[in-house]
Amino acid sequence: MDLDDIPVGRVLSRREALAFLGASSTLLFLGCSSSADATAPITANSSCLVRPELTEGPYYVDEELNRSDIRSDPSSGAVQDGALLALTFNVSSAGSNVCTPLANAVVDVWHCNALGVYSDVSDPGFRTAGQKFLRGYQVTGSDGVARFTTIYPGWYQGRAVHIHFKVRSSGSSSSAYEFTSQLFFDDSLTDQVHAQQPYASNGQRDLRNAQDGIYQQGGSQLVLNVSQIDQGYAATFDVALDNS
Repeated sequence: MDLDDIPVGRVLSRREALAFLGASSTLLFLGCSSSADATAPITANSSCLVRPELTEGPYYVDEELNRSDIRSDPSSGAVQDGALLALTFNVSSAGSNVCTPLANAVVDVWHCNALGVYSDVSDPGFRTAGQKFLRGYQVTGSDGVARFTTIYPGWYQGRAVHIHFKVRSSGSSSSAYEFTSQLFFDDSLTDQVHAQQPYASNGQRDLRNAQDGIYQQGGSQLVLNVSQIDQGYAATFDVALDNS
């Protein structure tokens, strides 16, 4: 079992969320939503839902690659093959009963390629030291938006299909924050994508969302709503941070 399989973090209970919302020193990770479902987790306001933090895993490398298109390896220019995924983050700050765009937040993204391989790591199954494909960060603008061009991830043993992300502030050490979690995909969509090459050459994946120990920590709140576009797929994920 990879270290990436060890779950970290959990979904807040309603009571815990209420207590945390009242504590000025607490950082919450929230997802903006238009849903008014009464069964949803406690909200900071009508448009923000508490989301779970999940493990960073063993494959994070701070490459300091400020780029929107993360498909290529900077040293060779080689582009990873796979279905295009246009991934957009809308990052907001929750406070005073309103969500406002959060500027200057650093959003890191990293994930495996179509064959389940991460760049710039040494693993029993692969050694990719020096390569930096499918890694990069963007800084949100005044609208709180960070955009990435990547590919639909592949799979590797013991994990459901996922994308890692990290949101960091650029403020002083006293006000700085860092939040790490993972994004997931609808299994039926993954079945369709992975039936095509180059994914099909990696065989059929051994784990679906419901069997993934990390997904069980709250991944149902982190499933991307993916739409098909002419070139491939697109998804937008709304997040709000309460760092008051």
